[in-house]
Amino acid sequence: MPLLSELKGRSLVEPDDLSLDEMESLFTLAEKIEKKEGHLKESCRGKLLASLFFEPSTRTRLSFEAAMLRLGGSCLGFAEPGSSSAAKGESLADTIRMAASYADVIVMRNPKEGSALLAARYSSVPVVNAGDGGHHHPTQTLTDLLTIKRLLGNIGNITVGFCGDLKFGRTVHSLSKALSRYKNIKMLFISPKELMLPEYIKSFLIKNNIEFEERENLEKSMPELDVLYMTRVQRERFFNEDDYIRLKDTYVLNTEKMAYGREKLVVLHPLPRVNEISVEVDSDPRAAYFSQAKYGMYVRMALLASILGAAC
Repeated sequence: MPLLSELKGRSLVEPDDLSLDEMESLFTLAEKIEKKEGHLKESCRGKLLASLFFEPSTRTRLSFEAAMLRLGGSCLGFAEPGSSSAAKGESLADTIRMAASYADVIVMRNPKEGSALLAARYSSVPVVNAGDGGHHHPTQTLTDLLTIKRLLGNIGNITVGFCGDLKFGRTVHSLSKALSRYKNIKMLFISPKELMLPEYIKSFLIKNNIEFEERENLEKSMPELDVLYMTRVQRERFFNEDDYIRLKDTYVLNTEKMAYGREKLVVLHPLPRVNEISVEVDSDPRAAYFSQAKYGMYVRMALLASILGAAC
């Protein structure tokens, strides 16, 4: 794939680092990997991924490591800063320089906004942002877009509702910006006033003539949606515990609320969930968040293979 060959050696800090055509090529490759067992198996034999997670993670870290192992590569790294020299005061720049001397690609999650960009500047190998604070999470965005494409058949001409923590939710920020590149997209942002979408995202959508509305009522919005993107209220982003407790259960998706949704509604969640989606919804065929997690592994396989020059 000529477009994917252009990704060799490149870092991915935010979704805008990829053109629309490059994203679509990654989706095509991910779908091929999903459907054809063993495709690209052993293509990254001898390559090493450094997994540097300064924040807790289950799906993102494991899916990246599973992706690399399925490609035939190997992994090293840490899953919390306390097990790294960061606990001793080592700078991020030095940690990145060190990891780059051992690995062929670095995947990093860090609680500080802008940390991924800094890491890419100091690294001699490609860096993939696995989440930098409340800023960006580009591979979750690729996961979300691939899931929408696989389940709805297309990404354009849809109405997407984002519900929950829209202020601190990096997945919401990244996905809303990425969706703006597709045709005939409408977005509904459903949240309490304290957790509304940041002004810089709203300014971006206005600048790009994207239709959107801010609302507080989930039930009234459900009949309009093709995709509902639920998010948890993130305790780790709050400075005040009382505020977190007051807001954490503002929206809980249950079977009663699902009854307002369309027959072909797709319910997504970047996970982990706390209690914003009741377990009773899991059996609803419109609940796609566990399938979404699996698509994440396939698209990360496609991305790593492309960055490492093994996708051609």
